Amino acid sequence: MFESRPAAPTVKFVDEYCQWYKKLFSDVRSFEAFKYLHVGCISELKRKTLPEIAKIVGLDNQQSLHHFLTKSPWDIEKLRALRLELILEVIKGRPIILIIDETGDRKKGSSTDYVTRQYIGNLGKIENGIVVVTAYGVFCGMTFPLLFEVYKPRETLKPEDKYLTKPQIAAKLMKRLKSMGFKFNLVLADSLYGESGTNFISVLDEMNLNYIVAIRSNHYVELLPKQRTQYLDWQKFKRVFSDLNSEKRFIREIIHGKRGEHRYWQLTTDIEKLPGNSTWYVMSNYPDITPREVGNFYGLRTWVEYGLKQSKNELGWADYRLTHYPDIERWWEIVCSSYLMVSLHSETLRSSSPQPESKFASHQRWDDGKGWKNILNNLRLIIQPFTLFNLIYPWLTVFPIPQLLSGFTKLQSIVYNLTSPIFTFLFNLDFHFSSA
Repeated sequence: MFESRPAAPTVKFVDEYCQWYKKLFSDVRSFEAFKYLHVGCISELKRKTLPEIAKIVGLDNQQSLHHFLTKSPWDIEKLRALRLELILEVIKGRPIILIIDETGDRKKGSSTDYVTRQYIGNLGKIENGIVVVTAYGVFCGMTFPLLFEVYKPRETLKPEDKYLTKPQIAAKLMKRLKSMGFKFNLVLADSLYGESGTNFISVLDEMNLNYIVAIRSNHYVELLPKQRTQYLDWQKFKRVFSDLNSEKRFIREIIHGKRGEHRYWQLTTDIEKLPGNSTWYVMSNYPDITPREVGNFYGLRTWVEYGLKQSKNELGWADYRLTHYPDIERWWEIVCSSYLMVSLHSETLRSSSPQPESKFASHQRWDDGKGWKNILNNLRLIIQPFTLFNLIYPWLTVFPIPQLLSGFTKLQSIVYNLTSPIFTFLFNLDFHFSSA
């Protein structure tokens, strides 16, 4: 029986991470394209377009990458399921913080599926674009994308589509994650979801989940006759950030009538001026939560959402040049997989014993930070010998310099061999993840 050739190697940690998904691809070229796109997403390319990715992975053109996203017969649902299974394997039944948010991207024209003039939250205005509802996990201080689903405005619906509001989509994502085995110790969301009592808050209550959600300053709470609203005294607390820096903040509880399961809070940086851009109203359903915990948990949502948007931009979330949603969805799933590949290099997520300091740390641009972007910076250094060689190789075909070719080959081999495994999975899964 004819055996297909082995997939061309890229960089060790990419090859080993992608091995988890290899069974999804029926031919070696598709698996190679899958790996190449991961290299491209984490690279330093300013725009992650397919022609530019093709150059840094050594392809003559973008054709195979485009074919992989548009015509190759791999199943996105199976890829997504394997990615989520991998996350479950890492967290080992422990609960996570779930953050619900939406990502909007400006897009020109009207040829792209589900693009229309609509409110783009991260732009703060109505623009021509596309919006996606997203569910993220936070575990041990590290973030990773879980599920996403495009919002389909009524005027863009196809015959087979069913209209769902963003809160309805979010509720659908939460139920799916729970059915897969994810456990949540807290759900965080902004006011779009906090103000959706029927489609979102009631679902949280049905699922018996703890949550803190933003609400509008004029949020309506029904009072019984003779009941009134009380504003308790301000309490000062320290908003502690992930880097352990802190800022002074203030919080007070607002009691509408009689305190119940749903509690209401006002947070601010200035109790005299109550500035609009740094004063927030939130609602919680979290037994015995303290004011300080409310302040820090809600602050986590704001910090994580900003960080997630920046991280997705680093990986090329909006850089696709595709118009059909099934193709765009494939690109976004590759971005989510690349995001997870970076997150899994966090020391806080490693199931193995700490690794000794690598020789790589001697690099003058090595980043000693522990955050997601710090990890990405280092992984970008590790892929440089591979990507830079692919960029310079066309010159070596014009002006052959054996010593330069040999030097690049040796450097790639050294980097590949020095990349050490950090994850070993049980259940007869015969592969490792790698890290510098």
